[in-house]
Amino acid sequence: MKKISMLLFVCALIMSFNKISAQGEAAVPFLLLAPDSRAGGIGESGSGLADNSAAIFWNPAGIAFLTGSDITITHSNWLPAFNLDLFYDYATYRQYIEDLNGSLTASITYMNYGEFVRTSSNSPDPIGTFRSFDAALTLGYATKLSNDLGLGLNFRLIYSRLSDQPTEQEQGRGVATTISFDVAAMWRPEHFNIPFLGDLGNRFSMGVNISNIGPKIYYIDQAQADPIPQNFRLGFAARIFEDEYNSLTYTLDFSKLLVDKGISRTDAGLTGEDTTGVYTSAKRKDFYQALFTAWTDQSFGEELRDIVTSMGMEYWYGNVEEGFQFALRAGFFYEDPSFGNRKFITLGAGIRYDLYGFDFSYITTDVFKNSENHPLNNTLRFSLLIGLGSQPHTAKGFPRGI
Repeated sequence: MKKISMLLFVCALIMSFNKISAQGEAAVPFLLLAPDSRAGGIGESGSGLADNSAAIFWNPAGIAFLTGSDITITHSNWLPAFNLDLFYDYATYRQYIEDLNGSLTASITYMNYGEFVRTSSNSPDPIGTFRSFDAALTLGYATKLSNDLGLGLNFRLIYSRLSDQPTEQEQGRGVATTISFDVAAMWRPEHFNIPFLGDLGNRFSMGVNISNIGPKIYYIDQAQADPIPQNFRLGFAARIFEDEYNSLTYTLDFSKLLVDKGISRTDAGLTGEDTTGVYTSAKRKDFYQALFTAWTDQSFGEELRDIVTSMGMEYWYGNVEEGFQFALRAGFFYEDPSFGNRKFITLGAGIRYDLYGFDFSYITTDVFKNSENHPLNNTLRFSLLIGLGSQPHTAKGFPRGI
């Protein structure tokens, strides 16, 4: 039997730091990696802000409030602590089209797992090499349903290439393809009076995004198909301070995976019984059922603990009319110890000059006990943004469309 042990090690490594795979819940976990540096600097919380083309991932409905167009390109070496040939690239484009009363969007996501050596079952000697990667192409549309409400829709083609050949006992290849779509909404009121706080119009937004809605994916045997990471996000953003040259924004996101975990309520240990009764893949509910059942397949307390929380602060200095701004960012990401146990601090910065922007973000786990060697520690992301026909970001209030 041909061996791909290094590939399986790397895949397991990547998955072990995402709750979806640590629990064996979903395939292609790269679809949940925070792809851009700006949101990466504010704790990976972007579904309430969503005011550039990276909103394709966080909340495509936020693009409904934008005009003009922009391009973003992000690169990150993944899991740097292991010195592996893993990297992540993300490119986006959005274009407002007046005749369509909205924007068309596109993005490409690429996760490279590197080159691997293939050996046979009879000898450890190399007999060849192969490369592994995951990729996704997303096309979308965003439009306003009213002055305060935006709608975003995405369609996605997913391609996963873990191995170019099967084992000697199986047919097919370690290659899989599937599709998914996203549905999102953004409420960004022009007038929003709150007692003691005043009018937060154009300074507050709330977004909801259900992403990766689609059928299971399989590589060799359809009976062993696994769900893709269907995910729910609820996000908030509030501009808590603003003057001619300064602004401070707070963001808060909640997210939850909406897949059938393959565990019954009895098997989940709710009655004190053994927790080993896992369903086979064939018995796991389809994606359209999991949209609803994923909220009730555990106790209420466990469902709450299964929600990931992230938050951040973004400070901007400068005046967009003068052509130069810079930003400082910080955030916090928390996942319950029983559901993945990822927690880290994020830091970031950015500059804008005319139509160009540059952002970077940094993850650190050093502040937490026994987390110094966490694989996500010291992760850096770098993003380049180019605004075509519009400013790429405005520090004066949330951007709004015409």
